[in-house]
Amino acid sequence: MLDNNTATEASHHLYPLIGDLGLILMTAGLAVLLFKKIRQPLVLGYIIAGFLAGPYFHFFPTVKDIHNVEVWAEIGVIFLLFSLGLEFSFKKLIRVGGSASITALVQISSMIGLGYLTGQLLGWSQMDSIFLGAILSISSTTIIIRAFEEIGVKTQKFAGIVFGALIVEDIVAILLMVLLSTIAVSQQFSGVELLQSALKLIFFLILWFVGGIFFIPTFLKKTKSLLNDETTLIISLALCLTMVVLASNAGFSPALGAFIMGSIIAETTKAEWIEHLIKPVKDLFGAVFFVSVGMLINPQTLGEYWLPVLIITLVTIVGKTLSTTIGALISGQPLKQSVQTGMSLAQIGEFSFIIATLGMNLNVTSKFLYPIVVAVSAITTFTTPFFIKSSVSTYNVLQKILPQSLQKRIEDYSYSTQTIKSTSHWKTFLKANITQIIIHSVIILAVIILATQYILPNSEESQWNHLLITCIVLIIIAPFLWALALRRVAVNSMDAIKRDRKYRGPVTLILFIRITLALFYVGLILNSFFSPWIALGALVFLILGAILFPKKLQQVYYYLENHFIRNLNSREISERIRTKSELTPWDGHMTIFEVPQESDIAGKSLKELQLRENIGINIAIIKRGEKIINVPPRTEKLYPKDVLYIIGSDEQVLEFQKYLDNSKAITNGSDTEVVLKKIKLENNDFIGKSIREAQLREKTNGLVVGIERNNERIMNPESNMILKKNDILWVVGDKRLIDDLL
Repeated sequence: MLDNNTATEASHHLYPLIGDLGLILMTAGLAVLLFKKIRQPLVLGYIIAGFLAGPYFHFFPTVKDIHNVEVWAEIGVIFLLFSLGLEFSFKKLIRVGGSASITALVQISSMIGLGYLTGQLLGWSQMDSIFLGAILSISSTTIIIRAFEEIGVKTQKFAGIVFGALIVEDIVAILLMVLLSTIAVSQQFSGVELLQSALKLIFFLILWFVGGIFFIPTFLKKTKSLLNDETTLIISLALCLTMVVLASNAGFSPALGAFIMGSIIAETTKAEWIEHLIKPVKDLFGAVFFVSVGMLINPQTLGEYWLPVLIITLVTIVGKTLSTTIGALISGQPLKQSVQTGMSLAQIGEFSFIIATLGMNLNVTSKFLYPIVVAVSAITTFTTPFFIKSSVSTYNVLQKILPQSLQKRIEDYSYSTQTIKSTSHWKTFLKANITQIIIHSVIILAVIILATQYILPNSEESQWNHLLITCIVLIIIAPFLWALALRRVAVNSMDAIKRDRKYRGPVTLILFIRITLALFYVGLILNSFFSPWIALGALVFLILGAILFPKKLQQVYYYLENHFIRNLNSREISERIRTKSELTPWDGHMTIFEVPQESDIAGKSLKELQLRENIGINIAIIKRGEKIINVPPRTEKLYPKDVLYIIGSDEQVLEFQKYLDNSKAITNGSDTEVVLKKIKLENNDFIGKSIREAQLREKTNGLVVGIERNNERIMNPESNMILKKNDILWVVGDKRLIDDLL
C-alpha cells in the first residue's frame, strides 16, 4: 500500500492534470459554440481557445503543466493521422489518376522552392527556410471540405480534381516528414542519406501494407461475431498504437505508423464503422492538439514579425493559386477547371501545423516560425471561401484578357491530353515485372532480416540449430522465390512483344534479372548461416528441387496471392453486393400476405427462413389475431393465419408469393396505417450517426429498407451504416410517427 506521503504526492500530480484538461476543454467548448454560430472553421476556434488558455494571455486562467498538454497533443496528432488514413486508402491514390497527381506534384514542388526562397530572402536560416517550404506546400483538407459544403460545389467537376490533389498531398506530407526528420538529425543535405531514407521508407511501406492487408481483414472477419461498438473501438485503437510502436522502432515518426494503419483498415469492410467509432476520440485529442497550437501564439512575436506574416501570406495565396492552376493545365484540364482548382487550394492547414511541430520538437527551427505559421493559416482560412466563390468571375476576366490564340492552344492541349488512353505492350510488361520484383524482394528481405538480425543472435551457436532456422526460412520464402524468378506476368503483352524483335533483348534481360535476384537472396540466407562452400552446394540442391517440384510452390503462392487480393478488394465486393439491387425508379412497395394453414414456413423463425437474404423482402409487421408485432426480431416464428406486411419490389413480391405455396395477396398496404415512405435526411440529429444510433426503428415503429446516396440505391442497409446529409431514406412504419419525424 502507498504511504500517506506517496499518496499526497500522487494527488498533487493529479490535480494540475485534471485542472489543465478541464480548462482546455472548457475554452475549446466555448470556442466551438461561438465559431459554429458565426459559421467559421472550428480549427480556428481551437487555436484561439489555446491562446486564451496559454501563457501569453494573462487575463484568463492559464494551463499549469505544459508538458502534459504536449503529450496529449502528440496523441492528438496520432489519432488525427489515423483518421486521415481511414479516409485515405492506397487504392484512392491509384484512382485519382494522372490529372490530380500532376496538379498536386507541380504545386508541391513549386511551393517548396518558393517557400525556401522566401525564407532565404527574409534572412532566415537554411533549416527554417526548408521547413517553411514544406509547410507552405500542403493545403488544408478540413477547410476545403467545409468551404465546398457551405458554397455547394462538391459535385462540380473541379472538386474531384481538388479532392484527388488533397489525397496526393497527404501522402507527400508523410514523405516530407520522414525526409525532414532525416535532414534535421544529420544537419546535412546529403543526397545519399536522403536516398537511403526514401528507400527505407518505401521498403517498410510495402512490407506494412502487404502484411497488414493479408492479416488484418482476415482477423476482423474471423472475430466478426464478437465485435460490437466497444470491442471494435478497442481493437482499432490497439492496432493503431501497435503500428505507431513499430514505426517508432523502425526510426520513423509515430504519426506515420498511425497513418499507415488507418490506410490498411480503410481497405476492410469495417472501415466506415471504425471511422465512425474513432471520431469522438479523434475530436477530443485533435481539439487538444489544436489548442496546444494556439498556446504557442505570442502576440509580441507576431507584432515583431508582422511583415514576414504578410509576405508569407501573399506568397501562399498567389504562389499556390498560380502553381496549382499551372499544374492543372499541364495535366490537361480546361482553363476554367484549372482556375477553380488553383483558387481552392490557396491555404495551409492541419499538416502544416504538424510539420511545424516536428521542427520545434527536433529543435531545428526558430521559435518565431510556429506563431507565423499559425497566423498565416488563420488568414488563409478566412480567404479560402472568398477565393472559391470568385474563381468563376476570375476565369471570365481571364477569358477577356488572354489572347484567343492562347486559349485555343490550351483547349486543344486539354482535348488531346484527355484522349490519350492507350498504353504500349512494352510499358505494361515493364510495369508488371517491376512491381513483381519490388514486392517479392521486400517480402523475402524482410524474412531474411528477421532471421539474421533477431532470431539468429538469440539462438544457440550450432550447425544443427542453424540448419533448422535455414530450413524454416527457406520454406517461408520458397513461394515468393518461385514467383520472383519464374512466374509469368502480363502474359498477353509479353506474347505481343515477342513478335516484335525490337524488344526481345530487353525482355530476356528482365527475366534474367528476376532469376538472378532469386538466386542472390537464396545465397544471402545460406551464407548468413553457413560457410560459402556449404552455401553453394545447398544452392545447387535447391535449384534442382525448384525445377523438379514447381507445382507445389505454385499452389501455395496462388493461395497466398488470392487470399491477399480477396482481402484487398473485400470492401468493394461488400459494397457491390449491398448495391446490387439498384432500382430505377425505386419500386419497393408494401403488400400483405396470409400464411396458409399447411404452409411449410409455419413454425419456423425468420432467422431460419432467411427471407431477407434469399429473396430480398422485409417483413415489416406480423398481425396475429388482435396482436400486432411491429418490425419483428429474427427470433420471431411464423404461424398459420399470420398476416405478413411485406416490403419488396414487384419481382421480389412474386417470388415470395410462389414461396408461400400459391397464397394470394389480400390487399395492397396503402390502406393501412403502416406505410412505405421517403425521407430526405436534413435533420442534424441523425447525420453522422449509424441507423442503430439514430433509433429510427424506435421512432417510426418501423424499419429502414433502403437508402439513396449519390444516385446509388442500397437495399436492406446494415444497422451500423452511417447516415450522411442529403441521404434519402425509405422507411416502412407507422404513418403518424413517420409524419411526426418529418
